[in-house]
Amino acid sequence: MENSEGAVTVDARWGELEDGTPVGRWVLDDGVLQVGLVEHGARIQSVLAPDRDGVRADVALGFADLAPYTGKGRSFGATIGRFANRIAGGTFDLDGRTVTVPPTDRGNAIHGGPHPFSEKVWSAHTLDGACGVRFSLLSPDGDNGFPGALSVHVTYRLHEGRLTTEYVATTDATTVVNLTNHAYWNLAGDGSGTVDPHLVRVLADTFLPLEGTGLPTGEFRPVEGTPFDLREAVPVGYRVELDDPQLALGQGFDHCYVLATTPGGTREPSLAAVVTEPVSGRTLEVWTDQPGVQFFTGGSLAGTLVGKAGATYGPRAGLALETQGFPDAPHHPGFPTTVLLAGEEFRSVTELRFSAS
Repeated sequence: MENSEGAVTVDARWGELEDGTPVGRWVLDDGVLQVGLVEHGARIQSVLAPDRDGVRADVALGFADLAPYTGKGRSFGATIGRFANRIAGGTFDLDGRTVTVPPTDRGNAIHGGPHPFSEKVWSAHTLDGACGVRFSLLSPDGDNGFPGALSVHVTYRLHEGRLTTEYVATTDATTVVNLTNHAYWNLAGDGSGTVDPHLVRVLADTFLPLEGTGLPTGEFRPVEGTPFDLREAVPVGYRVELDDPQLALGQGFDHCYVLATTPGGTREPSLAAVVTEPVSGRTLEVWTDQPGVQFFTGGSLAGTLVGKAGATYGPRAGLALETQGFPDAPHHPGFPTTVLLAGEEFRSVTELRFSAS
């Protein structure tokens, strides 16, 4: 399908699950970017972006076929939910009851539990008059222990080199919601080596330090005078190699930067982070209305997965900038709330702006 905004095509049987369920791959192309989206996980599978000479390269880490996404690569490029990041012990109190989500990481629930949104096949359809695709999923009451039937829509729109992701969710009972996308980026191109030379800037004065299992301590720590001060662009590799207890805990950066602390956790969409790759000239700007952005340099990537370009993904093969509510928010009344009431609507937007100079 073509329109004034660009072209949308689909391979309806790009992959197939073991039970025979077909998985489609959608391609958006606005003449600047070409974006591949997969129904399994409502995920970003590829992003072809031009360098300063106009030459496109795939800057999103991922896989050429479905199989790795159903195993250890399940988070790559995926929509994460119901609750992105960690929940301490997998339990929390909500609306007078105790909710239990099966722990999956060092005694904590991470990214929604053992069968999260990244493992689901989402329904998909094109958008009228736009270069975009909307993915939809119904998460039933009790899914991974979370209360309430949750209806979720994730819409990707492409326009003039900008990829916008809009999340909308409604529930029929009080629940918690924290949605994000877990794309890994390497602006030099997938398989080109580590992101150590990338220059990163995060527009935040504070971050959330971690305890030993990756949970936030609850402190809002100023970045000034620490390796976490990214208010001016710095090379990733230089900072990761510094001797700092927090960097050691995260195997590099794996921390939430504080963009807003308003009670509802919302803010006007604004610039959160900028990444530049000096050789290609490619730049990625991340704009969001979410209160936090999790900056992750992939320290836990173990070199066991082989990406589209035939290279293995080891530490710092890519970096992630996950716009979201704060990790473990149900246990921290001082954090922006992630509670969603029946009859209310969760809505958020993140825009990825690609350019080259």
